[in-house]
Amino acid sequence: MDLMDAIKERRSVRAYQDRDVAADKLERVLEAARLAPSASNRQMWKFVVVRDPDRRRLLAEAANGQSFVAQAPVVIAGVALRTGHVMSCEVPSYAVDLSIAMEHIALAAAAEGLGTCWIGAFSQPKAREILGVPDHYKIVALMPLGYPADSPRPKVRKPLDDIVCYEGFSE
Repeated sequence: MDLMDAIKERRSVRAYQDRDVAADKLERVLEAARLAPSASNRQMWKFVVVRDPDRRRLLAEAANGQSFVAQAPVVIAGVALRTGHVMSCEVPSYAVDLSIAMEHIALAAAAEGLGTCWIGAFSQPKAREILGVPDHYKIVALMPLGYPADSPRPKVRKPLDDIVCYEGFSE
């Protein structure tokens, strides 16, 4: 699948088939995260891959009861290892770095025929406890991964003219 097709196919999946993800597909998805750019190319992250059904169920509870998180055969947690660094543009680098890497995961998954959903609604303390992540690190996102069980709805997106400015900002 070419890149634009993967971008067009990617969507938030909230229903998953009861079907395992092959190790080679998972490895290619994780390789996409490894290749993602990061501040100073430091790759200050870890990706926790969760396949255990009980642990996925606990993560679903920590994710405000979003049961589809446990339905996916895999959940990937993106963990920032350096949370104090702020780039000169006044933005914390960990949030940008992990966002790029997690989107690489989402696009690689789409190219593999898999679905994902970015989960930012979760209890940080509960997720840390479930995954054994020390307090000085931050879980940026949880991402269920598996074969979609539902049919995609058409994406609704604003037209380019509403979101793009040239040569300077305008409202």
